[in-house]
Amino acid sequence: MKALVLREIGGPDNLSIETIETPTPGKGQVRVKLEAAALNRRDVWITLGQYPKITFPCVAGSDGAGIVDAVGENVPDALIGNEVVIYPALDWGEDPLCGGKEFRVLGMPDQGTFAEYICVPVESISAKPKHLSWAEAAAIPLAGLTAWRAVVTHGEVKAGQKVLVTGIGGGAAGFALRWALAKGAEVVCTSSSQDKIEAACRLGARAGYDYTDVNWVKQLKAEIGSVDLVIDSAGGDGMPQVLDSLKNGGRYVFFGATRGNCSSGLNMAKLFFKQIRIQGTTMGMPGEFKEMMDFVSENEIRPVIDNVYAFADGITAHQRMLDSEQMGKLVITFE
Repeated sequence: MKALVLREIGGPDNLSIETIETPTPGKGQVRVKLEAAALNRRDVWITLGQYPKITFPCVAGSDGAGIVDAVGENVPDALIGNEVVIYPALDWGEDPLCGGKEFRVLGMPDQGTFAEYICVPVESISAKPKHLSWAEAAAIPLAGLTAWRAVVTHGEVKAGQKVLVTGIGGGAAGFALRWALAKGAEVVCTSSSQDKIEAACRLGARAGYDYTDVNWVKQLKAEIGSVDLVIDSAGGDGMPQVLDSLKNGGRYVFFGATRGNCSSGLNMAKLFFKQIRIQGTTMGMPGEFKEMMDFVSENEIRPVIDNVYAFADGITAHQRMLDSEQMGKLVITFE
Protein backbone atom coordinates (compact mmCIF):
# COMPACT_ATOMS: atom_id res chain seq x y z
CA MET A 1 0.00 0.00 0.00
CA LYS A 2 0.99 3.64 -0.38
CA ALA A 3 1.77 5.64 2.75
CA LEU A 4 3.17 9.04 3.71
CA VAL A 5 6.35 8.10 5.56
CA LEU A 6 8.74 10.10 7.77
CA ARG A 7 12.22 8.63 8.24
CA GLU A 8 13.97 11.59 9.88
CA ILE A 9 12.97 14.87 11.48
CA GLY A 10 13.37 18.21 9.73
CA GLY A 11 9.88 19.31 8.76
CA PRO A 12 7.23 18.36 6.19
CA ASP A 13 9.77 18.29 3.35
CA ASN A 14 11.19 15.10 4.87
CA LEU A 15 7.93 13.24 4.22
CA SER A 16 7.78 10.93 1.22
CA ILE A 17 5.20 8.66 -0.39
CA GLU A 18 6.41 5.07 -0.19
CA THR A 19 5.08 1.59 -0.75
CA ILE A 20 4.93 -0.37 2.51
CA GLU A 21 3.37 -3.67 3.56
CA THR A 22 -0.42 -3.71 3.75
CA PRO A 23 -1.46 -4.66 7.31
CA THR A 24 -3.49 -7.78 8.14
CA PRO A 25 -6.15 -7.49 10.86
CA GLY A 26 -5.39 -9.41 14.04
CA LYS A 27 -7.75 -10.89 16.60
CA GLY A 28 -10.52 -8.43 17.41
CA GLN A 29 -9.46 -6.03 14.65
CA VAL A 30 -10.89 -4.70 11.41
CA ARG A 31 -8.99 -3.34 8.44
CA VAL A 32 -10.27 -0.08 7.00
CA LYS A 33 -9.60 0.97 3.42
CA LEU A 34 -9.23 4.69 4.00
CA GLU A 35 -11.11 7.12 1.78
CA ALA A 36 -9.87 10.26 3.56
CA ALA A 37 -7.63 11.36 6.42
CA ALA A 38 -7.14 14.72 8.12
CA LEU A 39 -4.23 16.61 9.64
CA ASN A 40 -3.74 17.82 13.18
CA ARG A 41 -1.05 20.08 14.61
CA ARG A 42 0.49 16.97 16.17
CA ASP A 43 1.37 15.61 12.74
CA VAL A 44 3.50 18.65 11.91
CA TRP A 45 5.13 18.64 15.35
CA ILE A 46 6.23 15.07 14.69
CA THR A 47 7.98 16.08 11.44
CA LEU A 48 9.81 18.80 13.39
CA GLY A 49 10.86 16.46 16.19
CA GLN A 50 8.72 18.37 18.69
CA TYR A 51 6.99 15.31 20.08
CA PRO A 52 8.21 12.73 22.63
CA LYS A 53 9.44 9.23 21.78
CA ILE A 54 9.38 9.54 17.99
CA THR A 55 10.24 6.28 16.27
CA PHE A 56 11.17 5.77 12.61
CA PRO A 57 9.88 5.01 10.10
CA CYS A 58 6.74 6.88 11.09
CA VAL A 59 3.34 6.90 9.38
CA ALA A 60 1.43 9.63 11.20
CA GLY A 61 -2.22 10.66 11.04
CA SER A 62 -4.95 10.24 13.66
CA ASP A 63 -8.08 11.11 11.69
CA GLY A 64 -9.57 8.75 9.15
CA ALA A 65 -12.75 7.44 7.53
CA GLY A 66 -13.25 4.60 5.11
CA ILE A 67 -14.73 1.18 4.38
CA VAL A 68 -14.13 -2.02 6.35
CA ASP A 69 -12.57 -4.44 3.84
CA ALA A 70 -11.29 -7.26 6.10
CA VAL A 71 -11.81 -8.56 9.64
CA GLY A 72 -9.73 -10.56 12.07
CA GLU A 73 -10.58 -13.47 14.34
CA ASN A 74 -13.69 -13.02 16.53
CA VAL A 75 -15.03 -10.20 14.36
CA PRO A 76 -18.22 -10.78 12.32
CA ASP A 77 -17.86 -10.84 8.54
CA ALA A 78 -21.03 -8.74 8.34
CA LEU A 79 -18.93 -5.66 9.13
CA ILE A 80 -17.17 -5.90 5.76
CA GLY A 81 -18.43 -3.11 3.54
CA ASN A 82 -19.48 -0.83 6.42
CA GLU A 83 -18.65 2.86 6.06
CA VAL A 84 -16.94 3.98 9.27
CA VAL A 85 -15.10 6.74 11.12
CA ILE A 86 -12.14 5.72 13.30
CA TYR A 87 -11.65 6.54 16.98
CA PRO A 88 -8.27 8.31 16.86
CA ALA A 89 -6.51 6.61 19.78
CA LEU A 90 -5.86 3.32 21.54
CA ASP A 91 -6.09 1.93 25.08
CA TRP A 92 -7.71 4.77 27.04
CA GLY A 93 -7.94 2.56 30.11
CA GLU A 94 -10.51 2.29 32.89
CA ASP A 95 -10.32 5.75 34.49
CA PRO A 96 -12.83 8.20 32.97
CA LEU A 97 -10.88 11.12 34.43
CA CYS A 98 -7.70 10.54 32.41
CA GLY A 99 -6.17 8.18 29.88
CA GLY A 100 -4.01 5.43 31.37
CA LYS A 101 -0.32 4.59 30.92
CA GLU A 102 -0.94 2.70 27.68
CA PHE A 103 -3.14 5.40 26.15
CA ARG A 104 -1.78 6.75 22.86
CA VAL A 105 -2.97 8.57 19.78
CA LEU A 106 -2.90 6.88 16.39
CA GLY A 107 0.01 7.79 14.16
CA MET A 108 3.10 7.17 16.29
CA PRO A 109 4.23 4.79 17.55
CA ASP A 110 1.35 2.86 15.94
CA GLN A 111 0.71 3.25 12.22
CA GLY A 112 -1.58 6.19 11.52
CA THR A 113 -4.10 7.14 8.86
CA PHE A 114 -1.74 8.65 6.26
CA ALA A 115 -1.88 5.34 4.40
CA GLU A 116 -4.31 3.46 2.19
CA TYR A 117 -5.18 0.90 4.89
CA ILE A 118 -5.15 0.72 8.67
CA CYS A 119 -6.05 -1.98 11.21
CA VAL A 120 -7.81 -0.96 14.43
CA PRO A 121 -9.80 -2.68 17.20
CA VAL A 122 -13.40 -3.32 16.20
CA GLU A 123 -14.44 -1.12 19.13
CA SER A 124 -12.68 1.83 17.45
CA ILE A 125 -15.07 2.14 14.52
CA SER A 126 -18.24 4.18 14.43
CA ALA A 127 -20.79 4.40 11.62
CA LYS A 128 -20.11 7.22 9.18
CA PRO A 129 -22.89 9.82 9.42
CA LYS A 130 -24.91 9.58 6.23
CA HIS A 131 -25.04 13.33 5.60
CA LEU A 132 -21.26 13.71 5.52
CA SER A 133 -18.84 13.34 2.64
CA TRP A 134 -15.72 11.26 3.17
CA ALA A 135 -13.64 14.40 3.66
CA GLU A 136 -16.10 15.78 6.22
CA ALA A 137 -16.23 12.50 8.14
CA ALA A 138 -12.44 12.22 8.27
CA ALA A 139 -12.15 15.78 9.57
CA ILE A 140 -13.95 15.04 12.83
CA PRO A 141 -12.15 12.50 15.08
CA LEU A 142 -9.20 14.02 16.99
CA ALA A 143 -10.09 17.72 16.95
CA GLY A 144 -13.78 16.99 17.30
CA LEU A 145 -13.31 14.68 20.27
CA THR A 146 -10.83 17.02 21.98
CA ALA A 147 -13.33 19.86 21.68
CA TRP A 148 -16.25 17.64 22.74
CA ARG A 149 -14.54 16.65 25.99
CA ALA A 150 -13.58 20.30 26.60
CA VAL A 151 -16.98 21.84 25.83
CA VAL A 152 -19.44 19.13 26.81
CA THR A 153 -17.78 16.83 29.37
CA HIS A 154 -15.65 19.30 31.31
CA GLY A 155 -17.18 22.58 30.18
CA GLU A 156 -20.72 21.38 30.97
CA VAL A 157 -22.06 23.82 28.38
CA LYS A 158 -25.76 24.61 28.58
CA ALA A 159 -28.24 26.48 26.44
CA GLY A 160 -28.17 30.21 27.05
CA GLN A 161 -24.62 30.30 28.41
CA LYS A 162 -21.88 32.48 26.96
CA VAL A 163 -18.79 30.72 25.64
CA LEU A 164 -15.46 32.21 24.54
CA VAL A 165 -13.38 30.16 22.09
CA THR A 166 -9.83 31.43 21.60
CA GLY A 167 -7.68 31.00 18.47
CA ILE A 168 -10.66 30.31 16.24
CA GLY A 169 -8.62 29.26 13.19
CA GLY A 170 -7.60 25.89 14.64
CA GLY A 171 -9.46 22.65 13.98
CA ALA A 172 -10.43 21.94 17.61
CA ALA A 173 -11.48 25.56 18.11
CA GLY A 174 -13.77 25.25 15.11
CA PHE A 175 -15.41 22.19 16.64
CA ALA A 176 -15.72 23.96 20.00
CA LEU A 177 -17.68 26.67 18.19
CA ARG A 178 -19.86 24.04 16.50
CA TRP A 179 -20.58 22.05 19.69
CA ALA A 180 -21.35 25.12 21.81
CA LEU A 181 -23.72 26.57 19.19
CA ALA A 182 -25.48 23.23 18.72
CA LYS A 183 -25.98 23.01 22.49
CA GLY A 184 -27.70 26.41 22.43
CA ALA A 185 -24.89 28.57 23.81
CA GLU A 186 -23.91 32.03 22.61
CA VAL A 187 -20.33 32.02 21.30
CA VAL A 188 -17.66 34.67 20.84
CA CYS A 189 -14.11 34.10 19.69
CA THR A 190 -10.62 35.56 19.43
CA SER A 191 -8.02 35.61 16.69
CA SER A 192 -5.29 37.90 15.40
CA SER A 193 -6.83 37.51 11.93
CA GLN A 194 -9.86 39.59 11.02
CA ASP A 195 -10.60 37.18 8.17
CA LYS A 196 -10.86 34.28 10.63
CA ILE A 197 -13.06 36.30 12.97
CA GLU A 198 -15.39 37.16 10.09
CA ALA A 199 -15.47 33.49 9.03
CA ALA A 200 -16.40 32.47 12.59
CA CYS A 201 -19.20 35.04 12.66
CA ARG A 202 -20.57 33.60 9.42
CA LEU A 203 -20.64 30.22 11.15
CA GLY A 204 -22.69 31.63 14.02
CA ALA A 205 -20.33 33.36 16.45
CA ARG A 206 -21.88 36.53 17.87
CA ALA A 207 -18.62 38.50 17.80
CA GLY A 208 -14.85 38.18 17.58
CA TYR A 209 -11.98 40.06 19.18
CA ASP A 210 -8.35 40.63 18.20
CA TYR A 211 -6.34 39.26 21.13
CA THR A 212 -3.38 41.49 20.21
CA ASP A 213 -5.49 44.49 21.31
CA VAL A 214 -4.77 45.05 25.03
CA ASN A 215 -8.35 46.23 25.55
CA TRP A 216 -10.13 43.28 23.95
CA VAL A 217 -11.49 41.89 27.24
CA LYS A 218 -12.89 45.28 28.24
CA GLN A 219 -14.57 45.49 24.85
CA LEU A 220 -16.03 41.98 25.22
CA LYS A 221 -17.44 42.74 28.67
CA ALA A 222 -18.92 46.02 27.49
CA GLU A 223 -20.65 44.35 24.56
CA ILE A 224 -21.87 41.02 25.95
CA GLY A 225 -20.79 40.81 29.61
CA SER A 226 -18.59 38.18 31.23
CA VAL A 227 -18.66 34.61 29.92
CA ASP A 228 -19.54 31.30 31.57
CA LEU A 229 -16.95 29.17 29.79
CA VAL A 230 -13.61 29.67 28.06
CA ILE A 231 -12.18 27.06 25.68
CA ASP A 232 -8.47 27.78 25.16
CA SER A 233 -5.49 26.12 23.52
CA ALA A 234 -2.91 28.90 23.75
CA GLY A 235 -2.06 29.65 27.39
CA GLY A 236 0.97 31.97 27.49
CA ASP A 237 1.01 35.53 28.73
CA GLY A 238 -2.50 36.12 27.41
CA MET A 239 -3.96 33.71 29.95
CA PRO A 240 -4.63 36.32 32.70
CA GLN A 241 -6.67 38.39 30.24
CA VAL A 242 -8.62 35.35 29.12
CA LEU A 243 -9.35 34.38 32.73
CA ASP A 244 -10.54 37.92 33.39
CA SER A 245 -13.33 37.41 30.86
CA LEU A 246 -15.03 34.84 33.13
CA LYS A 247 -17.94 35.58 35.41
CA ASN A 248 -18.14 34.31 38.99
CA GLY A 249 -18.12 30.52 38.98
CA GLY A 250 -16.86 30.39 35.38
CA ARG A 251 -14.88 27.54 33.85
CA TYR A 252 -11.59 27.76 31.96
CA VAL A 253 -10.92 24.55 30.01
CA PHE A 254 -7.71 24.21 28.01
CA PHE A 255 -6.28 21.48 25.79
CA GLY A 256 -3.03 23.06 24.62
CA ALA A 257 -0.36 25.63 25.32
CA THR A 258 0.79 26.84 21.91
CA ARG A 259 1.99 30.12 23.46
CA GLY A 260 3.76 28.36 26.32
CA ASN A 261 3.52 29.11 30.02
CA CYS A 262 2.33 32.35 31.58
CA SER A 263 5.47 34.21 32.71
CA SER A 264 3.65 36.95 34.61
CA GLY A 265 1.80 34.68 37.04
CA LEU A 266 -1.91 34.55 37.82
CA ASN A 267 -4.01 36.66 40.18
CA MET A 268 -4.73 33.85 42.62
CA ALA A 269 -6.93 35.91 44.94
CA LYS A 270 -9.21 36.92 42.08
CA LEU A 271 -9.44 33.34 40.92
CA PHE A 272 -10.47 31.88 44.26
CA PHE A 273 -12.78 34.75 45.23
CA LYS A 274 -14.55 34.37 41.86
CA GLN A 275 -14.46 30.56 42.32
CA ILE A 276 -13.04 30.02 38.86
CA ARG A 277 -12.47 26.41 37.82
CA ILE A 278 -9.36 25.66 35.70
CA GLN A 279 -9.50 22.30 33.92
CA GLY A 280 -6.91 20.70 31.69
CA THR A 281 -8.07 18.15 29.13
CA THR A 282 -6.95 16.22 26.09
CA MET A 283 -8.57 13.81 23.65
CA GLY A 284 -11.44 11.71 25.04
CA MET A 285 -12.81 8.27 25.80
CA PRO A 286 -14.27 5.85 23.25
CA GLY A 287 -17.68 6.37 24.84
CA GLU A 288 -17.41 10.12 24.31
CA PHE A 289 -16.47 9.48 20.68
CA LYS A 290 -19.64 7.44 20.14
CA GLU A 291 -21.70 10.11 21.89
CA MET A 292 -20.16 12.81 19.69
CA MET A 293 -20.72 10.90 16.45
CA ASP A 294 -24.37 10.25 17.39
CA PHE A 295 -24.75 13.98 18.07
CA VAL A 296 -23.25 14.78 14.65
CA SER A 297 -25.75 12.46 12.95
CA GLU A 298 -28.79 13.60 14.93
CA ASN A 299 -28.05 17.29 14.34
CA GLU A 300 -26.54 16.91 10.83
CA ILE A 301 -23.50 18.92 11.85
CA ARG A 302 -20.78 19.53 9.29
CA PRO A 303 -17.17 20.31 10.18
CA VAL A 304 -15.35 23.40 8.94
CA ILE A 305 -12.90 22.35 6.21
CA ASP A 306 -10.18 24.67 4.99
CA ASN A 307 -8.82 22.62 2.07
CA VAL A 308 -8.97 19.11 0.65
CA TYR A 309 -5.80 17.72 -0.95
CA ALA A 310 -5.06 14.66 -3.04
CA PHE A 311 -2.82 12.12 -1.31
CA ALA A 312 0.01 13.10 -3.65
CA ASP A 313 -0.16 16.64 -2.20
CA GLY A 314 0.05 15.57 1.44
CA ILE A 315 3.32 17.43 1.98
CA THR A 316 1.68 20.66 0.79
CA ALA A 317 -1.10 20.12 3.32
CA HIS A 318 1.49 19.73 6.11
CA GLN A 319 3.18 22.96 5.04
CA ARG A 320 -0.11 24.86 5.25
CA MET A 321 -0.62 23.51 8.77
CA LEU A 322 2.94 24.54 9.69
CA ASP A 323 2.29 28.09 8.44
CA SER A 324 -1.00 28.29 10.45
CA GLU A 325 -2.82 29.58 7.41
CA GLN A 326 -5.89 27.38 7.73
CA MET A 327 -9.40 28.16 8.91
CA GLY A 328 -10.73 24.73 9.79
CA LYS A 329 -9.48 21.25 8.95
CA LEU A 330 -7.01 20.12 6.28
CA VAL A 331 -8.01 16.85 4.64
CA ILE A 332 -6.23 14.33 2.40
CA THR A 333 -8.23 12.02 0.13
CA PHE A 334 -7.19 8.65 -1.32
CA GLU A 335 -9.18 8.78 -4.55
